[in-house]
Order: sequence, then structure tokens, then C-alpha cells
Amino acid sequence: MATSNGSSCRIAPSILNADLSSLTSECQRFMECGSDFLHLDVMDGHFVPNLTFGHPVVKCLRPKLPNVCFEMHMMVQDPEKWVDPVADAGGNLYSFHYEATKDVDLCIRKIKEAGMKVGLGINPPTDVNVVLPYIDKVDLILIMTVNPGFGGQKFMPECMSKVETLREKYKNLDIEVDGGVGPDTIQQCADAGANVIVSGSAIIKNENPTEVVKYMRRVIDEAIQKHHLER
Repeated sequence: MATSNGSSCRIAPSILNADLSSLTSECQRFMECGSDFLHLDVMDGHFVPNLTFGHPVVKCLRPKLPNVCFEMHMMVQDPEKWVDPVADAGGNLYSFHYEATKDVDLCIRKIKEAGMKVGLGINPPTDVNVVLPYIDKVDLILIMTVNPGFGGQKFMPECMSKVETLREKYKNLDIEVDGGVGPDTIQQCADAGANVIVSGSAIIKNENPTEVVKYMRRVIDEAIQKHHLER
């Protein structure tokens, strides 16, 4: 399962930039590179301007990848509407955006009732303090390091202060970063205290994705050890 209580590194390729015409084999390839789970970006053309795939695609993937954890990154308006279809399709971790719903508690409750783990994300302009009331109710906090909606964007280092704030307050929290994360930016994520890493282009477009995953894991693991020693 994707969540790990902040004590270990988890790396998930974002399949948005993969060859979607060969999605099963692409997903298998990413897992064989040493990844821990897969990050599936669902966009609705409302909460974000782009449109991707939805739960029917996931339902087709699930029988082909029975033991792979799917994090469903729901960049959709009113995410509570899609909880049951995603659970039925085989989603494991349902990550939604604070900004997308009028009732965060309701969405969290519905996700749990559907048997999935809960991720709560915030966009770059959003103050990190808005997630604090929900920390004990969710499995993971997702800090977006780009504005959501498109792959291949440039990493926003100013978002690392949010990760630092969370890690200082919550030593065992799973903190995920998503957007422009790769070998060039992984050290910043590690130093801030992130332990769950979503990486798209940096893994998928690289000629040796296994080495990319290994390198990023090593950087995060070293930072985790350092943080433990400093406690």
C-alpha cells in the first residue's frame, strides 16, 4: 500500500505522460523500474482546464495489474461524486483537492466508507494551515509543486516551505509532492521532509528510468535517516 507513516520513501510514476495507447504495458514497465505504486491523474475540464481519463480506464487496468496500488489523483470539482465509481473500479488511495469541495469532512468520510485510503491535496496558492484540522483523518497530504492540470511543468521551490511546516509539526505524516519532481529537484523535496514522491516526465521520458527511481529513493532515504538522527 502507498502510505507508510512518514518513515520510508515511496515513489510513484505519474502515468499522464506515458503512451496511453499501451497503458497496461507502460504501467507494468514503471513498476518493474522499482516504483512503489502508480499515480493516476484524473482531470475533469472543470477544476482544471485539461481532460484526461476516468474510472472506466482504471476498471480496465485493475485486472491486468491486480497487485498494484493505484493512487487516484482526483483533479475534479466536487470529488465526493466520484468516490463510489473509483472504488468500484479498483482505486486504492483517493487523493482530492481541498479547493475542489465545499465539504472536506464529507468527502473524507465517503472515501473511508468506500474502503479506500484518503489523500488531501492543496494547490500552490493555498495556505498549508487549511489542512491541519484534517491531518488525523487522512492518510496522506499532497503538496502540489506546480499548478495542477498539465504535465511537464516547472517545479515551484517556494512550495517547499509547506512541506517543512508539516514535517516540523508531524514527524510521522506521509507528505507527498507532485509536479516537476525529478533528479534535479529531488534534493529540495528531501531536505524539506517529503517522503512520497510523484514523478512524471523525469521517469517516463528517461532512457534509464530504473536509475532515476534508484537515485531519487537514495536521496529521500538519506534525508529520512538524517531527520531521524536529528530528532
